[in-house]
Amino acid sequence: MDNIDTAILYCLKENGRVTASEISKKVKLSIPAVAERIRKLEQNSIIQKYTIKLDRWQTGQKLLAFIFVNIDKTEHINAFRSQITVLPGVLECHHLAGAYDYLLKVSVSDTDALESFLTNKLKKITGVSSSNTFITLATLKEELNC
Repeated sequence: MDNIDTAILYCLKENGRVTASEISKKVKLSIPAVAERIRKLEQNSIIQKYTIKLDRWQTGQKLLAFIFVNIDKTEHINAFRSQITVLPGVLECHHLAGAYDYLLKVSVSDTDALESFLTNKLKKITGVSSSNTFITLATLKEELNC
């Protein structure tokens, strides 16, 4: 990957629907050269998928929380991983080193929905021994790395 690939990725990150023609003007390459670079970035799994970014507030998901989770036994890890990754509202799940085993980024409508998520979903997963929840008051920056 070189500086031109990075510039192409930046263009796509800013607008996933930008055309190769528009990118070619910004990176000063021909349209076929840009299209070929994008194809190679996809082929090498540098670009893994195209998606959209939703405004959580507009969709009713007004509360963002970070939840630290501990799993009691290693034999429960696979079950936790398979169950947590399909739960609605879980935006991210990270395996950690340190005092906690996992960090979840969760988006829900309000505190009632958060309580329901914690009580009826998270804590019912076999092996979840404890959790510690932090509610976000404001998000100052949130973006994918590029």
